[in-house]
Amino acid sequence: METARNDKYYTYADYCAWDDGERWEVIDGVAYAMSPGASFEHQSVSMELAWQLRSFLHGKPCRVFTAPFDVRLSVNEGDGTVVQPDILVVCDHTKFDPSGKGVIGAPDLVIEILSPSTQRHDRLIKFKAYQHAGVREYWIVDTESKMVAASVLSNGKYVTHTYFEDETVPVQVLDGCIINLGDAFAGLSGYSE
Repeated sequence: METARNDKYYTYADYCAWDDGERWEVIDGVAYAMSPGASFEHQSVSMELAWQLRSFLHGKPCRVFTAPFDVRLSVNEGDGTVVQPDILVVCDHTKFDPSGKGVIGAPDLVIEILSPSTQRHDRLIKFKAYQHAGVREYWIVDTESKMVAASVLSNGKYVTHTYFEDETVPVQVLDGCIINLGDAFAGLSGYSE
């Protein structure tokens, strides 16, 4: 994932002014160009994970959203971070932007699905940004290895556990929610290019 624009510190206001047909994220004032489209694997896993979360949350106060959906993490620090996680869960409705354009503050759960161009960005830059912002649980999903690195915030630092395709993952921030990775990755086994 490449940085672009220039060396200026960007804010959410700058982000909202860009109308160039491209997707961007801003982390700590640095603009990052996002991939133009998602692969079959990415879409398949994203839809299944979002469906499992939505099924569990039906009738409950928490809400699940999928990209593109703006998440402003650092409003109190110059409003220089806006990301678009692949999947997010928000339980505190006061975090919904009154303008209807996303969330202001840390979601309870963020899920990012790796692609070749985003691996470093998701594993390092976003990991640090989510940890710093207080995202209570952050999953990195690797469709190639069919595994999930689930990180839970503990005393301001993430503690990570790895789960594989034949396992279930307890969502720590959603009491009683269990995600079946076999179902999440099932759509990949029959795919051929």
